[in-house]
Amino acid sequence: MSDSPWLSDEQQAVWRSWLAVSAQLPAVLHRQLARDSGLSLPDFDVLVQLTEAAGSRLRVTDLAASLGWERSRVSHHVKRMERRGLVSRDDCPDDGRGAFIAVTAQGRTAIERAAPAHARTVKDLVFADLSPAELADLGRLLAKVRTGLDARRV
Repeated sequence: MSDSPWLSDEQQAVWRSWLAVSAQLPAVLHRQLARDSGLSLPDFDVLVQLTEAAGSRLRVTDLAASLGWERSRVSHHVKRMERRGLVSRDDCPDDGRGAFIAVTAQGRTAIERAAPAHARTVKDLVFADLSPAELADLGRLLAKVRTGLDARRV
C-alpha cells in the first residue's frame, strides 16, 4: 500500500459499491420484514440475538455488544419492543442495577414467522448469483475486514 491518503481508482470503485450495498441492502430487508411480518430489521436483529442466546435472554451490555450498538440505542429499542410484547426486561438477581432482556412467547412467534421469508430474501439478494467459489471468496474477504475492524474496536 502506498503512503498516500487517497484511494486508487480501483479502491474508489469498490468502496462506492460497498457503500451502495451497505445502504440499499438493509433498506430492502427492512421493507420486506415490515411488509411480511410487521417487524423492523433492528427488531429482527434483536430477536435473533435473544433466541440464539442461552435461556433466550441477554444482559443489556451483552446484547449491545452482540449487535454492535451503543447501550442507549439498545435500551430505547428494547422499550419499544417491550410495548409491543416482543421482549421483556427482567431484573438481574446478581446486580440490582442490571437487567436481562428476554424474548417473550409473542417475540418467538414473530421471529419464527418472519425468518423463512427473510432468509429467502437474503438468499435471493445476496447469494443467488454467486458461484460456490465466489461465496467462499466473499466469506474470506469479509472475515478479513471484520478482523481488522475488531482489532480497532475501542
